[in-house]
Amino acid sequence: MRLAVLLSGRGSNFASIHEAIAKGRLDAEIAAVISNRADAPGIQRARDWGYDARVIDNRQFPNRAAHESEIRKVLDEARPDIIVMAGYMRLLSATFVAAWMNRIVNIHPSLLPSFPGVDAQAQALAHGVKVTGCTVHFVDEGLDAGPIIVQRTVEVRDDDSVETLSARILEQEHIAYVDALRILAAGNYVIEGRRVRRMK
Repeated sequence: MRLAVLLSGRGSNFASIHEAIAKGRLDAEIAAVISNRADAPGIQRARDWGYDARVIDNRQFPNRAAHESEIRKVLDEARPDIIVMAGYMRLLSATFVAAWMNRIVNIHPSLLPSFPGVDAQAQALAHGVKVTGCTVHFVDEGLDAGPIIVQRTVEVRDDDSVETLSARILEQEHIAYVDALRILAAGNYVIEGRRVRRMK
């Protein structure tokens, strides 16, 4: 399975995927890494590891369509089976999503459909939930709304801050993303409406 990774920051989920591939726990290859930020630590990691790493800065384009057009050129060259959003802080247009329907995956730090959007960990604390977690899902036109592939739970402790809760969720993200990509690499799943069902 060929992957293209989109990132905007440190790339810790990208790093966990890289490690899983290197250690033989995930049968995949990373064909391209794209960042919209030149200063993203993740893009430097990608270069250090020898990946085809490109910076396509959205601020250098007049609009989203022009920016996404440049991204699509790189993707057309890389020919990924799956596009992995690993901390990519840009919303994708409906046109872009439609072109790659059921081939773009994202991870979100909550048990969707609870707490979509930004500051999911703070939302969980403010709401007083006892359990939260992370969700790997396909990307559709909605915000954090696509079919769910994998979820992992995290207990919310009475003394948690946003920082401590976020750190424990991130640990589970690294496991969940690799698990989800292993399911996709094996191909033993079907998408039925909003459900992703594993085949026996």
